[in-house]
Amino acid sequence: MTSLRADAARNRALLLATARQAVASGDLSLQLNEMARRAGMGVGTVYRHFPTRRALLEALAEPAFAAVLDGAQNASLHDDPWTGVEILLRALLLQQLADPAFAEVIASPATDDAIPQTTAQRDEFTALAGAVLARARQSGALRPGLTDEDLHHLVCGTAFALGLGPTPLARVEAYLRVLLDGIAGKAE
Repeated sequence: MTSLRADAARNRALLLATARQAVASGDLSLQLNEMARRAGMGVGTVYRHFPTRRALLEALAEPAFAAVLDGAQNASLHDDPWTGVEILLRALLLQQLADPAFAEVIASPATDDAIPQTTAQRDEFTALAGAVLARARQSGALRPGLTDEDLHHLVCGTAFALGLGPTPLARVEAYLRVLLDGIAGKAE
């Protein structure tokens, strides 16, 4: 992102804070006119920073994407292929639970991306995750026939299932264990 004037940077930060409050209260609609009203600024200012709801959603998801990339990087550096898979899937699952904006972005196809940085982060994650999963396949740690896309869908589905309960974070390890047991190959 290019450097913003001080007042523009403040407006952008205020818009993001306002949108985060909306998401935290369970409102993922992120209607730009409503965000402008809540932030006390003109609609044109909102649209200059975020021309679409999707652009705002992706900006909100950026910190979670960065955290998932850190987790994927850590997973790719681990000596044991299966431990790498566990680290990768845990990081992805926890960020989906922690950030509904990220959960929506990561569950949608790259063709929906509104911000080039989102696509770049998605591509970086795909490359890191692909390397982790390829090592696990090569070692026999992953159940044969599961594609990277299958695993992505399984993690998104697990995050959704956890979200149905009253205390999702309290059940993460139990659900993750079931997921990992289901995708384990014979070598694990």
